[in-house]
Amino acid sequence: MKKKTSMVVLAFMLTLPFFIQAQDSNFGNWLIYIGNKKINSKWDLHHEVQYRNYNAIGDLEQLLLRTGLGYTFNEGKNNVLLGYGYILSENYTGGNTNDKININEHRIFQQFISKQNIGRVALSHRYRFEQRFVESDFKMRFRYFLGLNVPFTKTGKCYFSTYNEIFLNTKSSIFDRNRLYGGLGYKLSKNIKLEAGYMNQFFETSGRDQFNILAFVNF
Repeated sequence: MKKKTSMVVLAFMLTLPFFIQAQDSNFGNWLIYIGNKKINSKWDLHHEVQYRNYNAIGDLEQLLLRTGLGYTFNEGKNNVLLGYGYILSENYTGGNTNDKININEHRIFQQFISKQNIGRVALSHRYRFEQRFVESDFKMRFRYFLGLNVPFTKTGKCYFSTYNEIFLNTKSSIFDRNRLYGGLGYKLSKNIKLEAGYMNQFFETSGRDQFNILAFVNF
């Protein structure tokens, strides 16, 4: 089992350089809050806010609000969740102007998370299926996330985090985007941790770079 898992991790690490080769990359900033409220030992309420900017801050690209009801089983190793998200996008119209148009999206999604440990290294898989109502258009998308969390110390207060997430559409152009992230985190307490890192978002013919600042709160 350990050998098989190690091969998966190795394959993940070897494929990372291919996703860094993005053209026409611009640097932006994402401010992210991710919260999780325990209802009881099995049920939890997920909620998050993401404020995404085209630049360092102040030029809004997207505002994302997401919530969901989750159920944990298999001694905390697995979680299924049904969620809803609202996304406001401010897209530039192009040309030589700075004009923007607002696009509203309502999203329903289902996800399954599986966690495992290889020594002190935490490995997580997330499978998410989205039904997207973008203005008058309806779209569906599948996402697969593979993440690694590596503590620097025995206490685990300082850690390294990396993930790769691929997005696939159900029609038209199948490949939607890929996100590659690496960052450093610090656990302020058992329930709160802060993280900062670099993310490359690769599209079919272009890419964007973001500096992400994240806060995780469990209560």
